[in-house]
Amino acid sequence: MPHHVPLITTMVAALVLAFILGATAHRLRLSPLVGYLLAGVAMGPFTPGYVGDLHLASQLAEIGVILLMFGVGLHFSLGDLMKVRAIAVPGAIVQITIATLMGWGLAALLGWSLAAGLVFGLALSVASTVVLLRALEQLDLFRTERGRIAIGWLIVEDLAMVLALVLLPPVARMLESGANGGGMEEGLLLSLAITLGKVALFVALMLVGGRRAVPWVLGRIARTGSRELFTLAVLAIALGIAYGSAELFSVSFALGAFFAGMVLSESDLSHRAAEQTLPLQDAFAVLFFVSVGMLFDPMVLVRSPWSVAATVAIILLGKSVAAFGLVLLFRYPMRTALTVAISLAQIGEFSFILVGLGTSLGIMPEEGQGLVLAGALLSITANPFLFALIQKFYPADPVGTPATDTLPELRDYHDVTGHAIVVGYGRVGRHVTQKLVAEGRPCVVVDLQRERAKALQNEGLRVVYGNAIAPGILQRAGVEGAALLLVTVPDALEGGGVVEHARGLNPRIAIAARAHSDEAVTYLGDHGADTVFMGEREIARRMIEYAQERQAAADSGKPEETKRAPDTDSPTDGTVSLA
Repeated sequence: MPHHVPLITTMVAALVLAFILGATAHRLRLSPLVGYLLAGVAMGPFTPGYVGDLHLASQLAEIGVILLMFGVGLHFSLGDLMKVRAIAVPGAIVQITIATLMGWGLAALLGWSLAAGLVFGLALSVASTVVLLRALEQLDLFRTERGRIAIGWLIVEDLAMVLALVLLPPVARMLESGANGGGMEEGLLLSLAITLGKVALFVALMLVGGRRAVPWVLGRIARTGSRELFTLAVLAIALGIAYGSAELFSVSFALGAFFAGMVLSESDLSHRAAEQTLPLQDAFAVLFFVSVGMLFDPMVLVRSPWSVAATVAIILLGKSVAAFGLVLLFRYPMRTALTVAISLAQIGEFSFILVGLGTSLGIMPEEGQGLVLAGALLSITANPFLFALIQKFYPADPVGTPATDTLPELRDYHDVTGHAIVVGYGRVGRHVTQKLVAEGRPCVVVDLQRERAKALQNEGLRVVYGNAIAPGILQRAGVEGAALLLVTVPDALEGGGVVEHARGLNPRIAIAARAHSDEAVTYLGDHGADTVFMGEREIARRMIEYAQERQAAADSGKPEETKRAPDTDSPTDGTVSLA
């Protein structure tokens, strides 16, 4: 059996190089994205040494985009999308128009045709979904109001690009031939009507039929108790709907996956589905950045330095300034305008598709493809630094305003002191929180399930929605002034990260954590936990105590009243002192 298989060798080379260069970039205090992109350049056809299969790498990257957009849909409900429609729809349309005109102007200066300028301008007008979502997630902006506006804006851009891909061939032919006859216009209008009808039909099917079918299917699979089947069902739904939407309704893979996740977001299983797909999202997202790097020819920086500089200026400054002004016109605060502007200061997957289509139609010169790829590489590299600049001046979102105070993910408890923080509201966390509340002790719950966080908030509890290990979450829970941290999540790796992060923010805080093995006990202790409770040990201890009590009663000759054994899965049975 031959071992030189293109798929395996491409994946191995991409992941290994991405790991080495990503870790090196992190060591140099750069974004790991820079390392992933350089890994692609290293294994691309324009540099010496090993050359990966670009076609396979692009397809693997597309899977990453599908899984990532599915995950976004899981946390982005239809209500969230409708809340930002007033700014996202007109803002995206105007910004696309302005950026396209700027790109067309540069193309005219370079002596390109009108059709080439149109393709070039459209390619520079649309931002990368993957880059934006990774930035919002890493900086904990994903669930904020400004993060939702940026995502909604990008969804509108994706819809616009779906229409552009369908209409580009007839429009290009019309512009190239200079034809203004009724037949060409009728064909253009017919293509537009068909595309809009397909998109509308797909959205209607997902919101009406998919809203019932998708949660029902996952619910039935979840009852089997098989983790493998559940993971397989999530992947089948995400990839199947994405592929079906592209084949049947001319909707992009990413947009189809987004709607698949959105119809599932109202189900109680959405949190579990997100957890199951997260590792695959991360792995395939890395392959996306590697595939971008493989397309890049470094010599374009030598052949056309001024053209590259002008392209990057349009991406980083031109359309960002346009978006910034538009958001301010809608009377949103400065931080929101800056976040949306920087979110759009890069280009990605749709840009490559548009340029590829323009090249295949014979209207885009090879120089244009090189400029778009150079602009993508440089803007993706610069984007994390721009976001870091925002965080420096605006480290956290303001709270207390009527527009955002109802959202658990935007609550802030910096003013609370001497309280307990409970990480996770599962079986153990629920019992711990109920005991704390019953004793009248102030506490803040940190939980990753949005609907549960809303329900707890409605009950009057202090709640922060998000992953406790993510930047800013423990700060919102008031960890600097807290007296006690109870980490009730079952995953020791996640718990260890939370413990270490909390210890760095508040060295004096008392920390108790939960474990399921001797190794986990050691791991959590090494990362800063004062006390670690292992379920099996606590069960054994309570059983021994019970046996001793029964023996003592028998020895004294007094029958002891039979008592119900306490819930040994809960620290409220005495295994954790809350005093």
